[in-house]
Amino acid sequence: MKTLDSERTREILRKVRQIEIRTRRLVTDSLTGAYHSSFKGQGMDFDEVREYSPGDDVRSIDWNVTARIGTPFIKKFREERELTILLAVDLSASGNFSSNDQTIRELAAEIASVLAFSATRNDDKVGVLLFTDKVEKFIRPEKGRHHILRLIREVLFYEPEGKGTDTPGALQYLNQIQRRKAIIFLLSDFLPGKQEREGELFHMLGLTNRRHDLSCIILADPREIELPDIGWITLEDAESGEQVKVNTGNPKFRKAFAEANRKRVEDLEGELRQRGIDYVHATTDTPYMHALRTYFNLRNRRR
Repeated sequence: MKTLDSERTREILRKVRQIEIRTRRLVTDSLTGAYHSSFKGQGMDFDEVREYSPGDDVRSIDWNVTARIGTPFIKKFREERELTILLAVDLSASGNFSSNDQTIRELAAEIASVLAFSATRNDDKVGVLLFTDKVEKFIRPEKGRHHILRLIREVLFYEPEGKGTDTPGALQYLNQIQRRKAIIFLLSDFLPGKQEREGELFHMLGLTNRRHDLSCIILADPREIELPDIGWITLEDAESGEQVKVNTGNPKFRKAFAEANRKRVEDLEGELRQRGIDYVHATTDTPYMHALRTYFNLRNRRR
């Protein structure tokens, strides 16, 4: 038993270290700069006063100092930079699916790692919420490399009790526990869960975005979007265990399957845009860094 436990511990540490090396290499100065400029601080702090120069905003004049010294002085402020980043990660059973070398859950861990290391290079705090059809675990925001490695380990290897999905419940929990405004990244495949309360998801997404700054990372495996022509196969709902046999050799079925998924994604995007929520698509078969850079650049241009 001790040998098995020690082997599992070594395997966990090895995988966490692999992700750290891979993602820290991706977190370049350009990505860190894009991250830094994409999110506003919590307010403005007074920095200092300095002598007025032509072109300065007269509304910034400090009249008390000006009257005391006899020449105009202005107040300077700096943005309060320290932010709180929360990573809400869907650990429902559908995240264990993979048609290639990487599962959706492993993809979530990599992207969470990139976001966390970008945040820590800006001296921001990072926390994690793991959820299924219940809140599984909440790790409060902190700073530092060891804390980030712990977060990666939990996203990769935490064994959830639930299999289903209750995203509204997870967001409600975050809204209750996180009083101060935070940057929230919701990482999920956004597949409709059996236990997810119908009609409540988009309401709760909008409410969370009004209280915080919410972005959605939409994760997918290519076989969840389109099916190959491989004849009769059995599809199983990972969350409910329900099985159905389908003939992928039927082009009409494959077309209907792809069309249904295309519409599901379009409807999701439309609901997110309507509520002013930013989103990113990431799939297990394509590099995700271009999508992240595009996301940060779009936010930066809006600012």
